[in-house]
Amino acid sequence: MQYRKDKYGNDISALGYGCMRFTTSGGKADLDKAEKEIMTAFEAGVNYYDTAYVYSGNEVALGTILQRTGIRDRIKIATKLPHYRLKDGGDDPDRFFLEELKRLQTDHVDYYLMHMLNDVAAWERLVRLGIIEWIEKKKESGQIRQIGFSYHGNSDDFCGLLDAYDWDFCQIQYNYLDETSQAGVTGLAHAREKGVPVVIMEPLRGGRLVNGLPRQAVERFRKADPDRSPAEWGLRWLWDQEGITCVLSGMNSLEMVRENVRIAGDCAAGSLTEEDREVFADVCRIIRENELVGCTGCRYCMPCPKGVDIPGVFSVYNRLKSEGKYTALREYMKNTCLRHDFTGAGNCVGCGKCEQHCPQHIQIRKELENVRKKLEGPVFKIAKKGMRLMFKY
Repeated sequence: MQYRKDKYGNDISALGYGCMRFTTSGGKADLDKAEKEIMTAFEAGVNYYDTAYVYSGNEVALGTILQRTGIRDRIKIATKLPHYRLKDGGDDPDRFFLEELKRLQTDHVDYYLMHMLNDVAAWERLVRLGIIEWIEKKKESGQIRQIGFSYHGNSDDFCGLLDAYDWDFCQIQYNYLDETSQAGVTGLAHAREKGVPVVIMEPLRGGRLVNGLPRQAVERFRKADPDRSPAEWGLRWLWDQEGITCVLSGMNSLEMVRENVRIAGDCAAGSLTEEDREVFADVCRIIRENELVGCTGCRYCMPCPKGVDIPGVFSVYNRLKSEGKYTALREYMKNTCLRHDFTGAGNCVGCGKCEQHCPQHIQIRKELENVRKKLEGPVFKIAKKGMRLMFKY
């Protein structure tokens, strides 16, 4: 196993264990199966284990396994505060945090994140609720060792959040297809400039860069190296970059654990060849040829006067064709509703300012209307209202 350093010089395994996808049986995690998988990863050197308050039953499962195996003090736990559930008027984060400690059967959390902190306005609300003072007390007591945030949004908001507080680390969605969407390469570079370690989630888009690739893309990978799976290609692309500290994988089979451990063992930064980079360029081109909108995420169309996150909206809309309506709608709600101001296609008033700057000459207003019709139907409107009430936006 290769290791990279956190902000304070501690070794973090290049491969992290994303615990969200434990195999379930009867609605509960299959603890015996998950324990075998966790111990296989642990014995191979994986020391970073990620969960969250809102992953149903997940913290309890992880805490039980760590107690049964006795390895708690030999690994790092990362979990998350559902800050969007905090009520205005000085609500106490302890009501969530102390429950998490109980679930995890531990007295401290090594890496604690503000879960889905998607814009500066959401952070400013937390500041008004006294979150900075709370963090300082928890760090002083040793109950929280390092503080960070997980993020779904665009690169501008991500950079703003990085600048808003002295974070110890952060977590972003990033992969070879999301290089110019989400926080993207711009956000990754800014984090590196500030010395903030980056943990990667969705490195293979929940397996869709493995099982959901167009046939031509799979063939292009195979032609370049028949011994590398699409998963290996995707993980090697990430570990090639020095700004990445740890890559999470939602491993739920011994085969997956062993393969990912093997790959993580020999993926040094800067190891990709020019030929490898040409393969990724070809695969991305093939994938985009199967997309609904030819947006490259350059962001020349931004900012939108009405707050539409145009590249983000198109990035999710393109998943409608390749990954189905359920996935696209779920991602659309996550990326447009979970922020202080709604950023979806429904905000568009047709001013056309964006089209004046688009180097791809996309009919943005027309495509935003298509997005609105396909993804902002009655189900979305009901869910949007409920989410914004639940998450205090």
